[in-house]
Amino acid sequence: MKISQLSKITGASTRSIRHYEATNLLTASRLKNGFREFDEASIERIKTIKTYLNLGLTTKQIEKTLKCTDGYYKDEAEKVCREMIQMYEEMLLEVNRKMNALAVVKQEMEEQVRQMKESLYS
Repeated sequence: MKISQLSKITGASTRSIRHYEATNLLTASRLKNGFREFDEASIERIKTIKTYLNLGLTTKQIEKTLKCTDGYYKDEAEKVCREMIQMYEEMLLEVNRKMNALAVVKQEMEEQVRQMKESLYS
């Protein structure tokens, strides 16, 4: 499929798709006229890339992650994949810290609203 079709299906801009290809996150073959030709697997690949981007990963981190999950690293697989697991665990710890901090803020705001309503309506 052409890049415009892939863009329409995935919601990724053509500029993003070109960037994914330039950063080795996505591959395309070239037609005789030089146009990119993407296969059906590119749809899922872009969805995966977008998920990782939403998680806050950089394109370099995504490239390593995809190569790890694709089995690209043969001799280095264990080392690289362990590094990726460690990175995810660190990110997860940070997310949990932020969630805990937000839970405290939420509780304090709820208490403030309760007190304000109480003083206003009593």
